[in-house]
Amino acid sequence: MRKLIAVLIVALTVTTVRADNSFITNSPANPVPVTVSALPLSATAVTGTSGNVANASAVATLPAVSGKTNYITGFQLTAAGATGALVVNATVTGLITGTQTYTFVFPAGVTLAATPLIVTFPTPVPASATNTAITVTLPASGAGGTNAAADVQGFNL
Repeated sequence: MRKLIAVLIVALTVTTVRADNSFITNSPANPVPVTVSALPLSATAVTGTSGNVANASAVATLPAVSGKTNYITGFQLTAAGATGALVVNATVTGLITGTQTYTFVFPAGVTLAATPLIVTFPTPVPASATNTAITVTLPASGAGGTNAAADVQGFNL
């Protein structure tokens, strides 16, 4: 009888595999509250935005913080077209791996939407040193450009 009870208790234990690959094992009669954060312990989430700019560089920055290292997790570039099509090189600077360059196209036509550039890094990329900003820059669209924006997300630790 004791073996049967022990088997039933083990059978009632629930193991759940979460999206972040952590395992949670608890009895349905005695659930354990669990909080999972996407950020490392002691990290502070940070974001930056250029706001809307017209025919100017859209610059979004994770600002430098004394004694802490910035990590970028992703960024987005969005825009409308300009009078004439223009291909530019957007950059991400301040990274440990050096400057990263991405091609962005402003279409011909001020009311047309550019294809957004959305980058999510599979693992956070650190700044080149502590107290270093990470900056995402989308160059100006050219004549007739009225809308462009850059946004960046990350954390510092």
